[in-house]
Amino acid sequence: MVGRWTRRATAVALLLAPALLAAQRAELEKVLQTKTLANGMEIIVLENHGVPLATVEINVRNGSFTQSKGFEGLAHMYEHMFFKANDKLPRPDEFVSRASELGAVFNATTQEERVNYYMTLPRDSVGGAIELMAAALRTPKFLREELESERQVVLGEYDRNESSPGFAFQNDLHKLLYPGQFGRKNIIGERSVLQTVTPEQLRAIQKKYYIPNNSVLIVTGDVKPAEIFTLAEAAFGDWKPGPDPFKTDPIPPIPALTGNDAIITEESVNAVTVYVMWQGPSVRKDRAATFAADVFSDAINQSVSTFQKRLVDTGLFSAVGFNYYTLDQVGPISVQGQTTPDKLKAALAALDKELTQLADPGYLTNDAVESTKAERAVSTAFGMDRASDFAHTLGFWWSVADLEYYMGYIDTMAKMTAQDLQAYAKKYIIGKPRITGVLIHPEARKALGLTKADLLPRAVQ
Repeated sequence: MVGRWTRRATAVALLLAPALLAAQRAELEKVLQTKTLANGMEIIVLENHGVPLATVEINVRNGSFTQSKGFEGLAHMYEHMFFKANDKLPRPDEFVSRASELGAVFNATTQEERVNYYMTLPRDSVGGAIELMAAALRTPKFLREELESERQVVLGEYDRNESSPGFAFQNDLHKLLYPGQFGRKNIIGERSVLQTVTPEQLRAIQKKYYIPNNSVLIVTGDVKPAEIFTLAEAAFGDWKPGPDPFKTDPIPPIPALTGNDAIITEESVNAVTVYVMWQGPSVRKDRAATFAADVFSDAINQSVSTFQKRLVDTGLFSAVGFNYYTLDQVGPISVQGQTTPDKLKAALAALDKELTQLADPGYLTNDAVESTKAERAVSTAFGMDRASDFAHTLGFWWSVADLEYYMGYIDTMAKMTAQDLQAYAKKYIIGKPRITGVLIHPEARKALGLTKADLLPRAVQ
């Protein structure tokens, strides 16, 4: 995502940031309390009495990176089966009826390293929500008739994704970026697997990953931590733990790229989309680099940055920006841009040149780094006021790293310097193996005579 700032927003951020940088952990510790049950399940409670609502969320360290051959897409399929029959609510649609009685709005998402389930509802219904979520988490039935129904829903979702011009393009990029391990990055899954999934396969996932010592309960909003801890103990205290799935069956390491590669995907599109991707840092193996990556991306994406002035202000790209996606298993670094067919080759050449200069002295100024950190501090602090969104944020960081990563985020980010950002660029971007992709109309490609060789890095004059 390409971020743009106004001068006013930056000025406000700079005024507010010093206090926020000093106060974030202290403020979090005032309102956020944690407890770990005897079975290893973690409980996180964020108290916020702004509105009489609460969000109850479960996160499980599952997601697509846990998918071995033959299970591609089943973490997502499991997500669809969560709100179905269980031992306490054994009939189809009984879960939905009970949620409606509680006044709950509920949903779930699957990502690479987590699956989260959540409901937002009136504060007086929190106890019932925890009981409802516990039943779904601990005793799913995986009824065949419900599985068949959800299979069609997921296949419909697959069809909609497949009809998008960017679906094949993104898949082809990730196949090259994660060589031999694309199935672990493929959240939506493989059609053949989705068509044949069985209750037994879902039970295998449940037994392995849906255990208390691989799960967290997060409750945010108009609640009292002591009351939540009591409710959690009653709902989950007798749930038996299991072996750590990441020790008994560790995820194979993602093979490192050994050279540059490129793809050209032809679709009926008007603009040309350009992607350049690298294998970035793992949050557990190179934690410091992930903070530098976030600050680096934000600084580069400022409208006043050298990168933006040379690539966007000149008209070569209509938009272009850096992104790093934090993951444990090789978070991807990407540059995404849009241009027109007549400017494509010039845009690619200019982008290549910029990518060699990212660590040059003065390319990222100290002022840009400081204003970036200020904006991050402000946006992070303001995010705490949205209890439902904040539950999702806590769940994501708990899943890909740990709670301490988030608690110390602003403090650690504030220590990043221009030199740290230069070191990150040298370690992960400049001259490193990369994947380049272009999504273009077939006629435009033909007119340009565009080949893969045109996308590969070239000597910059």
